[in-house]
Amino acid sequence: MSYRQEFGRIVRFGITGVVSTLVHYGAYLLALRWVSATLAYTAGYGVALCLNYLLTTFFTFKKQPSRRNMAGFVVSHIVNYLLEIGVLNALIWLGTDERLAGMLTLVVVVPVNFLILRKVFVRREP
Repeated sequence: MSYRQEFGRIVRFGITGVVSTLVHYGAYLLALRWVSATLAYTAGYGVALCLNYLLTTFFTFKKQPSRRNMAGFVVSHIVNYLLEIGVLNALIWLGTDERLAGMLTLVVVVPVNFLILRKVFVRREP
């Protein structure tokens, strides 16, 4: 894998992340009107998860959907979700406003998510 290919993948991951984050955060803010921060965050996560899988598969890593990458994607996002909920609740416990805590959580966890997904979608060539 060349530096140029890897850089392109990182840029595409960033675009995918921005789109998914906007969908996630918009759904979070909307749901926050009616439910707790944890439930609102979960609802936003679920909405963005479906879009994120499609963008990650076709756009970021330029792969076809498969059981393997879908399973890896779901597992990585379960880990990611638990990490995000932990960070979100820690920030709220520390006194951060719930609206800001949602955005700060995403900023903290995104790099971890890229590394996990890279392992799922990129196989080492023999």
